[in-house]
Amino acid sequence: MKNVLVLCTGNSCRSQLAEGFLRHFAGNNANIYSAGIEVHGLNPKAVKVMAESGIDISGHTSNHVDEYADIKFDYVITVCDNAKESCPFFPTQAQKLHYDFPDPAKATGTEEEIMNEFRRVSDMIKTYSFDFVKGHLSY
Repeated sequence: MKNVLVLCTGNSCRSQLAEGFLRHFAGNNANIYSAGIEVHGLNPKAVKVMAESGIDISGHTSNHVDEYADIKFDYVITVCDNAKESCPFFPTQAQKLHYDFPDPAKATGTEEEIMNEFRRVSDMIKTYSFDFVKGHLSY
């Protein structure tokens, strides 16, 4: 069983979306975790946009990367430049992958404009997650 860690700055939006999609697409083929270099709490808009895709992440928690120091990861995916550059030393033999997704939590405008940005980023992460599972976790 492969272990995958998705790493972001605060483990509130992008890494939570990726964890949800990766779990959905990987099924029982992998253990999926997400964490941040800080802990900001689960963003309610991330929960809402995932529910629109039929995926419930309301039970996810915001976790610090240090909580997973004892897990041997096969893949570590950073989903923002800040996490890639600021991540404390993380001893692992894991294959490291990176994609800098825009931060939907920084969106401004009306509620609908903000949710549209969450949907746009969610769609990007969904595509990335599907491709990752197809390329790395399919048996």
